[in-house]
Amino acid sequence: MELSILLVLVLISMLVFSAFFWLQSRISPKEMEVIPGSLGWPVVGESFSFLSAFSSAAGIFSFMKNRQQRYGKVFKTFVLGRFTVFMTGREASKILLTGKDGMVSLNLFYTGKQVLGPTSLLQTTGEAHKRLRRLIGEPLSVDGLKTYFHFINTVAMETLDQWSGRTVLVLEEASTFTLKVIGNMIMSLEPAGEEQEKFRSNFKIISSSFASLPFKIPGTAYHNGIKARDRMYDMLDSIIAGRRSGKSIQQDFLESLIMKHSKAEGGEDQENKLTDKQLKDNILTLLVAGHDTTTAALTWLTKFLEENPAVLEKLREEHINIQSKRTDGASLTWSEVNNMPYTNKVINETLRRATILPWFSRKAAQDFEIDGYKIKKGWSINLDVVSIHHDPEVFPDPEKFDPSRFDAPVKSFSFLGFGSGPRMCPGINLARLEICVFIHHLVIRYKWKPLEKDDSVQPTLVRMPRNKYPVIVEPL
Repeated sequence: MELSILLVLVLISMLVFSAFFWLQSRISPKEMEVIPGSLGWPVVGESFSFLSAFSSAAGIFSFMKNRQQRYGKVFKTFVLGRFTVFMTGREASKILLTGKDGMVSLNLFYTGKQVLGPTSLLQTTGEAHKRLRRLIGEPLSVDGLKTYFHFINTVAMETLDQWSGRTVLVLEEASTFTLKVIGNMIMSLEPAGEEQEKFRSNFKIISSSFASLPFKIPGTAYHNGIKARDRMYDMLDSIIAGRRSGKSIQQDFLESLIMKHSKAEGGEDQENKLTDKQLKDNILTLLVAGHDTTTAALTWLTKFLEENPAVLEKLREEHINIQSKRTDGASLTWSEVNNMPYTNKVINETLRRATILPWFSRKAAQDFEIDGYKIKKGWSINLDVVSIHHDPEVFPDPEKFDPSRFDAPVKSFSFLGFGSGPRMCPGINLARLEICVFIHHLVIRYKWKPLEKDDSVQPTLVRMPRNKYPVIVEPL
């Protein structure tokens, strides 16, 4: 049976490669010929070099740097089945991220599009995107997050209560923490129990399928991702039905959307009317957006702190000072979280140094010109963020972890830790809140040491340490 499946996979792979070869040899954009760069080998292009760099300690920085030295800030290539143009620099950042005059749209991989669904915020454009972003943005605003502060603080403390004297995988612990937070915020999911376990299991399968090959064959990451997505949607269908029947009422994000939907059905506000499909697609989108990047940021920050004792000591001083001003037994407060200047600089430097999202993928919605090169409508264009974050003219000695870089405002479009423009991360306030709360309790309670030296990263869209950063933790 296994041999038969393997033969089918080989046959399909050959057919796909043949199709790519035909496409690459016959419909390579002629207008792209004037842009410097190489399309690489037939069929695979430069995919092997790209993927190899992707898993290295430097990430795709080495891939980008080699080609920028050879071709300049704008170059073409063929990777992961796409003819694409990579570009870097503040001017490119401004054009691609502000989306001035509708120049570009988001450009997800095929598998990501299929898993998230057509009505996801990440796939909508124009007025539909603005409307969805407004609806989604309300609970993620500063005022909206105050409601969830106590829960976030409690989950952080409960998570760290289990660390004393243990060996922990920081990535796994950060993942558990962020999923509990976002699950509760969106649909009041309890932080423990059978439903939480099912939720976490399905979500991890979904998350790992976004950059997979589009083979919907049993056993493949894409097939597993679609199945897990369907199970997640069945779970949401049940919750939505319970809310609408009045059997279950909660003060969460899902409830707010359902209430708005009910009012819209009554004719009060059609702008807030969302179908169940739109509800589910965008709840899944929020789950993804609220998990992967924050999980990665927490892990890298913990790693960078251990590697930079002076930074850790200064950060710890800030948090011990906050703690010392409280009366006995008092816990972290909302006002304290909003007064952590050095912590926020450490967060920014973590996002710069790690560059968790190393490039932003867009599609040209119209013809435009950049650095003297004409970009044609429909082309895949990628902003190389890692090179922007490692530009020595903006960030001297860019490999050094130095939060003091953010003592003064940096040049516009030079720091893109949360993106910029109309598609700037809608969860920026939630991410900062989660990190500040978690780091506060971590640094005032513990010291930690890594169990192995490994700087390689997982071959996923969001950069995370391959070894999940195992540490031994001891009380201070």
